[in-house]
Amino acid sequence: MGLKDCQIELDNPWNTYYAGQTVNGKVTFTFDSPKKIRGIVIKFSGEAETKWSQTETKTDQEGKQYESTTNLTGQEEYFQIQYYLLGGKNSKEIDLEAGTHSYPFTCALPPTLPSSFEGEWGFVRYTIKVTLDRPWKFDQDIKMAFTVISPVDLNANPRVKDPFKLELEKTFCCFCCASGPLSIIVHIPVTGFVSGQTIPLTIECDNASNVGVESVKLVLRKLLAFHVHTPRRETKKKKEVVSEVSVGPVEAGNSQTWNQSIQIPPLPPSNLVNCGIIDVDYDIKVEAVVSGPHANLDGNIPIVLGTVPLSTFQPPPPYTDSPPEVDPSMAPTQPVSPASPPNGAGGALGWNIADGGESLYPNIPPPTFAEATFKAPNISNKNDSEFTRFVGPSEYAPRYPTYAFTPSAPPADL
Repeated sequence: MGLKDCQIELDNPWNTYYAGQTVNGKVTFTFDSPKKIRGIVIKFSGEAETKWSQTETKTDQEGKQYESTTNLTGQEEYFQIQYYLLGGKNSKEIDLEAGTHSYPFTCALPPTLPSSFEGEWGFVRYTIKVTLDRPWKFDQDIKMAFTVISPVDLNANPRVKDPFKLELEKTFCCFCCASGPLSIIVHIPVTGFVSGQTIPLTIECDNASNVGVESVKLVLRKLLAFHVHTPRRETKKKKEVVSEVSVGPVEAGNSQTWNQSIQIPPLPPSNLVNCGIIDVDYDIKVEAVVSGPHANLDGNIPIVLGTVPLSTFQPPPPYTDSPPEVDPSMAPTQPVSPASPPNGAGGALGWNIADGGESLYPNIPPPTFAEATFKAPNISNKNDSEFTRFVGPSEYAPRYPTYAFTPSAPPADL
């Protein structure tokens, strides 16, 4: 057989790096018999792609109808670095003995890379491909994906630090019956959050109408837009439900106030900065589901998802018109410091690496890195051959910075 096994190992156990960092690792081959090669090539790539197909019914010159399928695509290339780990393009044949052979590698990532992303109609993907350049035979490729994060520091965005209040109102026409308005007010202390954080919400429902409210739904949504440019420019949009909570009901003529929260799972940061063919945004859709043949009352709250949390944000006590009472269960939340990095690994493990070597926010512990829910079925593309081997699980999901938060202990009595 020759090649028995091949592994690509990075100096980061999560295979995750911030844009601008250096990727270090090694590739290890195991041969069960001697191998003749010209060289070993390693290639680092970063690219984005969008694609889908459209089928249209057309009519030919004879009046017969037929279906025509068009493949629409968009592509961006961010960087490509390739060099020989062993040998060279014009090298003589190299005899590798049976057994294990390891070769170290390194690659400095450009600082302007967009964050990794995987979606239904497109991706931003970073890969490492190692090729055994074999004379007079097909080359053998080994390929692996890794995650790149473009830091989004919420502390640098003043707009996300302010509270937001969504006010909705609707009056129902019930034949000749007079009806007061249905009013919904939703308070949120800030609009910038990170994965792992909990979004605190206060919902006030004043139902002065004669129509019952069955529930008030709050839905955290991912708003996606995919752009293609070949053979024509088009955009495909999608709204994905991330998580959902609901409160209610509220009968006609009644009022009620709730405190609710929405947990944020591992998600790509907003905007995908420096990517021109995929847009990522978030919002919370608020919808009052009313009874009878009436349209629901709805609105939305824009949310920015970052990779560095607000250092000064503390969830407030429940919203109320009365003076607040001290309730230990509603104490501000504090981040939990994750376990120490294994083996002193580098890469995105280093919280202070991302900000130039000295932590800008010493009160914020480093994040862990968790896989996103959406997984690509594979990481193959048109440049891969039937001889390409893939390292890692068959499905691939990027990992995003995720923070653990827990209620802090109440202050001690003085």
